[in-house]
Amino acid sequence: MRRTVFNEDHEAFRETIRAFVEAEVVPVYDEWFAAGQAPRDFYYKLGELGVFGINVPEEFGGAGLDTHKFEAVLYEETARAGVNFGGSGVHVLLALPYLKMLATDEQKKRYLPKFVTGEEMWALAMTEPGTGSDVAGMKTTAKLSEDGTHYVLNGAKTFITGGVHADRVIVCARTSAPTEQDRRFGISLFAVDTKSEGYSIGRKLDKLGLRTSDTAELAFVDVKVPVEDLLGEEGKGFSYLGHNLASERWGIAFGAYAQAAAAVRFAQQYVTDRTVFGKPVAHFQNTKFELAACQAEVDAAQAVADRALEALDAGELTPAEAASAKLFCTEVAHRVIDRCLQLHGGYGYMNEYPIARLYADNRVNRIYGGTSEIMKSIIAKSMGL
Repeated sequence: MRRTVFNEDHEAFRETIRAFVEAEVVPVYDEWFAAGQAPRDFYYKLGELGVFGINVPEEFGGAGLDTHKFEAVLYEETARAGVNFGGSGVHVLLALPYLKMLATDEQKKRYLPKFVTGEEMWALAMTEPGTGSDVAGMKTTAKLSEDGTHYVLNGAKTFITGGVHADRVIVCARTSAPTEQDRRFGISLFAVDTKSEGYSIGRKLDKLGLRTSDTAELAFVDVKVPVEDLLGEEGKGFSYLGHNLASERWGIAFGAYAQAAAAVRFAQQYVTDRTVFGKPVAHFQNTKFELAACQAEVDAAQAVADRALEALDAGELTPAEAASAKLFCTEVAHRVIDRCLQLHGGYGYMNEYPIARLYADNRVNRIYGGTSEIMKSIIAKSMGL
């Protein structure tokens, strides 16, 4: 079936990204994997390539586009090569929507030019130890000073992707206590400078997968945040967080589909080259049937991911539809990648093969951005159940 989601501009971008990945990432990816993060200077290269500025208005150094299709190409091309771009996905997919939606003109002039070049990398700090998906249960506080010039930030965050290299972090904190009627009341968002006194990075977390994406614990001890770095209105943070969940879940869904497609590619190449009992593994009927079944699932996931992409760009993707796309695509990727690893035999368990890394990287897709169980609850609620 002919795919219609991308045009000539997207395909030209694809060629550029594919060449960049082959030249700048693949040769050194094993070093990144061993180090547990992409190097900081890599993000300057992405800035020079224009990756960070696609959706940033032209007056701040960006291309001024309003689409997620170039992000989709990035998902496909990095998965195809068996690599990822470290914490840069959070910079664009998670942080930028808040800056575009909430930042004042003065804030955009300060934040966005450096955002585009990679001079300032951004992350989002929402999750806290012991709260997980219960955002309303956060304990981190931000109290306004007596003279009204700054907030004093205290607390801790965990599982913060991009947290090691981040220059600014959008921190969710309580500016007021919750009420008995509304646990979500009193949450605000702040653009915190990571060089601030009292701001510290704890452990760089040792994850099962996504080894090249730096993920950290953060701590705040009497961190002074100027009032000029409050994003949006005080106390409305929870509603802001909900506003961007659809795009975040689409990103996870599309990334999972791209990983599943890459797994089929890796497996097909392996079974064609690998010989057993004097014949290529691809010769055996079981191999053909397994890959055919995987391809059928990938085709279905691509259709769902593409449809969600079109709806997102049109501003029509509902929370339930985003949840459905995430649930379906991540479950498909789980099944497909597992079957493709099985076709590799023992070699599929070795990290030198991209299928092994993909297997580990994929597992978090059914956890972050809302677990599969939460996705099912959202979908069921939309059905009136």
